[in-house]
Amino acid sequence: MQFPLRIAGIGAYLPATIVTTSELAERFGVDPGLIERITGIRERRYAGAETALTMATQAAQQALTNANYALDSIDLIVVASAGMHQAIPCTAALLQNALQAPVGRSACFDLNATCMSFMLALQLLAPLINSGVYQRVLLVSSERASVSLNPHEWESTALFGDAAAAVILERGDGSSSLQHSQFATWSNGSDLIQVRGGGTAQHPNAADTTPDMNWFMMQGPLAFRFVLREMQQFVERFLAELGWQNSEIDAVIPHQANRHAIEQVQARLGFQPDQVISNLATRGNCVSVSVPLALAEAVAAGRIQRGNRLVLLGSGAGITLGAVALIY
Repeated sequence: MQFPLRIAGIGAYLPATIVTTSELAERFGVDPGLIERITGIRERRYAGAETALTMATQAAQQALTNANYALDSIDLIVVASAGMHQAIPCTAALLQNALQAPVGRSACFDLNATCMSFMLALQLLAPLINSGVYQRVLLVSSERASVSLNPHEWESTALFGDAAAAVILERGDGSSSLQHSQFATWSNGSDLIQVRGGGTAQHPNAADTTPDMNWFMMQGPLAFRFVLREMQQFVERFLAELGWQNSEIDAVIPHQANRHAIEQVQARLGFQPDQVISNLATRGNCVSVSVPLALAEAVAAGRIQRGNRLVLLGSGAGITLGAVALIY
């Protein structure tokens, strides 16, 4: 189903600290060439004094400036991320306060579909904006993944980086729109990517909670094969329903999971190298921020312009696959 939807402003924030693959390789006692060949990542950013909230605030302010909109024009704030700033209240409420937005002017809530959080938020918010329930929405993804990485496992640690990205959404005028979206979850793969701690199942105060329960855990090869098995048919069905030919798509922005995943998007789905946008080499996998960060950087570089046809693709823990088509 199509909805008029316009990204009126866009912003991003990157922590100042750059962590190179060579630094990680030295820490783990691994050949840096091996890590880069497997992951495709030369460097990533790690938050220092920054938190998920402070990064979200910086990205949001940049998006507002880019749109030339004041805070009192925003009537909904949504933070779509895998990692929350704290358990309660939602990060969106804390963001309203951090931005010094008018209290009582905007509603606030969080959305968590792990790496698919930003993309799923687009699907859910488009009809709300189209119906007039909300006029203008601040949507932010912010991830401080580095704090949850297993210090004894380079295979997953080398993949991830920290960042935030934000967009201002409003009803499109006909030239900008969400053309089609599709999501599905295969919960039989839910044990392949997880953080067991932090919730009520394994509460931080429980006597049997150990530090490793709060580390990110991924059965990488199994997760990759799982996604690969389902992705091609999923995306082919999406593209068939969308009705665009591959040659009509100006840019494909995949979730920046790893080098092999991005290569498979191109090879199996028949896209040309210059259609696929990737910042993986210098940003790493930024979880929910990967897609909006790549979008923000491509827009800033002039790679994406108004009227371009975009396809956002990816997978996340769950296992959830997602695809969104936009006319920017």
